[in-house]
Amino acid sequence: MDPWGLLVTSVSFAAFRGLHWALQLLPTPGSAAQDRWKWRNICVSLVHSLLTGVGALLGLLLYPQMAADPIHGHPPWALVLVAVSVGYFLADGLDMLWNETLGQAWELICHHLVVVSCLSTAILSSHYVGLSVVSLLLELNSACLHLRKLLLLSHQAPSLAFSVASWATLATLALFRLVPLGWMSIWLIRQQHQVPPPLVILGGTGLVTVGAISIALGIRILVSDVLRSRPHSPIPGHKETRGTRGCCDGELVTREDSTLNPGSNPTPGSRCMEPASPSACVSASLSLSLCVTIINK
Repeated sequence: MDPWGLLVTSVSFAAFRGLHWALQLLPTPGSAAQDRWKWRNICVSLVHSLLTGVGALLGLLLYPQMAADPIHGHPPWALVLVAVSVGYFLADGLDMLWNETLGQAWELICHHLVVVSCLSTAILSSHYVGLSVVSLLLELNSACLHLRKLLLLSHQAPSLAFSVASWATLATLALFRLVPLGWMSIWLIRQQHQVPPPLVILGGTGLVTVGAISIALGIRILVSDVLRSRPHSPIPGHKETRGTRGCCDGELVTREDSTLNPGSNPTPGSRCMEPASPSACVSASLSLSLCVTIINK
């Protein structure tokens, strides 16, 4: 057990909780005023993704031994990066329990517990730190997803900033999510002689499933943000109304004055929904990927 890992985890937990509290003192954009907690929560998640994602990328560039020997090869500061991530997930889980009902947050709470358990294995044993750092590359794609969602919350879609965020999301999804998942899958196959066959099948199935989810997410964003955002020629005799206008995210905005329901009232806080819970997909990808570390312990 590394006492420094536990200390850094505690400091990270306090820091992310403090950041969320500090954001309450700052003004929330007027367009996101009806969902201030979600705005603050995503901002904190964005900070974590940038910190750990960029840290993981720089760490692997400066110390490629972590990829060459994912089980034992790592510098001391790599363990600190993993501990920072554990502290964030603990803080984020507490934040969700405090601001949402268990029925609303149980899926994210469950996968946060899995992530914390897997990352804690690296902290407590000082093994698999390199593999944990590789999995943190997924946070680079998560950062783009968080930024995209913040733009949706602030009703900045469609816009140039949203288009840039969408393309960045697709690019990082391929480079920093699918590539690491594929690399970890190949690594598991090559290490199968050290792992019982049932566990190899279990770990491989998890990685293939996460890869399929990632591809589906990319297609969903490509269709909703790129293909559907192109102007279409109006249908003769059809007049667009606020009630029939869809948002750029591929989901219909809550109808404000639908012709099918003339008596309907505006829904406070209605907004475009984000496709397929990207934050859940990112976290699920990370947690399932890191479970490979437990298999090989």
